[in-house]
Amino acid sequence: MIARRWTGRVPAERSDEYLAYLNATGLKDYAATPGHLGTTVLRRTVDGITEFELTTFWESTDAIRAFAGDDISIARYYPEDEEFLLELNEHVEHWEVVASPA
Repeated sequence: MIARRWTGRVPAERSDEYLAYLNATGLKDYAATPGHLGTTVLRRTVDGITEFELTTFWESTDAIRAFAGDDISIARYYPEDEEFLLELNEHVEHWEVVASPA
């Protein structure tokens, strides 16, 4: 199993709005992609900025490629992301999952 990790930051006052947007776009698309095994969304607010960390779990790099495109190291964004995010991180991280909670 492979974990794909992405982080983004939004103004705290738009946090709930961005979470709803995530649910309607990326989270929906992840779930519809064959080989997607689940998603964890973490959120925290510090000094007026809300950070989101999304970790998606995949059967293989081929499954990730079906979602992200040929270069799986590049983050995939949606048209309205620029309206929310303070910056667009170009890359995501991939990790081999060697243990997970039961």
